Formats: sequence, structure tokens, C-alpha cells
Amino acid sequence: MKTVVITGASTGIGRSGAEHLAAQGWQVFAGIRKEQDGDALIAADDRIKPILLDVTQPDQVDAAVETVRAALDGQKLAGLVNNAGIANMGPLALQPLDQFKSHFDVNVFGLFSVRQDVAPLLCLDESLTLPAGPFINITRVGGRLASPFLGAYTATKHAVESMTDSLRRELVIFGIDAIAIGPGAVRTPIWDKAESDNSSNPYSNSPWAKPIEVFSETMLEGGRTGLDPQIIAETIETALTAAKPKARYAPVPSKLTNFTLPMLLPKRVVDGFFWKRFGMSPKS
Repeated sequence: MKTVVITGASTGIGRSGAEHLAAQGWQVFAGIRKEQDGDALIAADDRIKPILLDVTQPDQVDAAVETVRAALDGQKLAGLVNNAGIANMGPLALQPLDQFKSHFDVNVFGLFSVRQDVAPLLCLDESLTLPAGPFINITRVGGRLASPFLGAYTATKHAVESMTDSLRRELVIFGIDAIAIGPGAVRTPIWDKAESDNSSNPYSNSPWAKPIEVFSETMLEGGRTGLDPQIIAETIETALTAAKPKARYAPVPSKLTNFTLPMLLPKRVVDGFFWKRFGMSPKS
């Protein structure tokens, strides 16, 4: 039985990925932050093994890796899916520094910590047997296309995209891959969480009050009507198992307008699209 570790598996993409891979016969170590989050995962499939894994807590990361090592019983891990992440809206000119830093603590440094601790199970410990699988990092469209009012979040996802490329170019000596999956809007609770975190509307008296309101409504609607997380779960499976996987997958709804064209057009043109969509205009 092949074994994979997925971080941020309590809900959304992580949970969907865990349930899908378990249904395909994988043993899945699903990282959760609270023990009660594991009950639904266990009920879904007994091949899912919930493990406490707050990626910002080194002791939990170390303990989780040792649990996985023991379960592998001398074999290598078939893949690591770094999915844990947070998102909070706010203009970069006003967003508190500690909130900005918290995005990097989870989305970048937490990912980095898990990846380094898991690396021996994938490649560095050559006493383990069987071919290992890839590192898979869940980024988002924001990893390539920065939007207003999510500067902290998209900065972390740009960082993860770069780290993925560097890692892939380093791990060739072990025959190990590193792959980014950058979805567009997905029906997950992350934006509901973001709405809750911003419920006090800390920017209601700022010059960006109305654009942030429109932006927030747009993001929440996208999070409720976006791609089924199952599509991302199937993409994860493809990245884990394909003989010649892509370096980056981009499952994005209305991909031509939401990703392909914005990536091809000049940045100043894309700026104009954002300004118009969220009711902003250059000061004359």
C-alpha cells in the first residue's frame, strides 16, 4: 500500500484529497489541528490516519514524521502534499505586520519545516526501500497572479511557486519531483474563515472601504460556486502517479479569462481590469 502525507486535511482541498486517495487504496496520513477534526476522516475511510500537525509547531511536525516513519516500516513515502494555509484580506498599506507575518509562518515557513522533516522519508534516507513519490505544493492562481487586498496571501503563494521550482531542480539527483498545483476558486471554507476573521471590518474607514467590500463579496461568491474540491483531489492523484507529470497544474474555472489571458497580457492592462472590477480609478 502506498502512503502519502497531506497537511491541512481537516476541510476543503486537504480533506477531499485524503478521502479520494484513500478510496483509491492509499494509506493517507492526514494532518489536522484538532483531534476532533479526525473523527469525520476516520469515518470516511479507515485508510485515513489523522495526525496532529500544526505546521507552525516544530514539536508536532517532528512527532508526526516519526509516526509516519514507524508506519512505513522501512519503506519510502509515496508523496507529500503541502496544503495547509491561511488567508486574510487587507490592503498592504494598512494590514498589521503580525497578520502579514502569520501568512508566512503558515504558508511558507510551515511548509518549509514539514518538507525538510519529511525529506528523509522521500529521498535523503537511502536505507529506505521502494521508489519515493513527489513533493506536491498547493499554491493557487495567486501564486502567479497577484490580486489587490490579498497581498500577504499571494506573496506567500508566489514564494511557494519559486520554492517548488528550485526544489525540483535540486532533487533530480534523487529522481524525486516537485510539483505545484495552482487552483482557481474552489468551494472550500477558507474564504468563510477569512470573512469571519474580517467580520469587524477593520478597513471600513479606509480609502479602500468600498473596493474591499466588493472584493470580499467576489471572493466569497467564488469560494461558494468555484470548482468542486474533488477536481483538485483528482489532480493531486494525477500529480502523484503520472509517469511524466506536469511541473505545474492549473485547474481554474473559466481558465481563459481567469488565468491564461491575464498571464499573457501586459501588467498595466491587467491593472485596469482589477481597478474596473473593484470600483477603483487612478487619482488624476
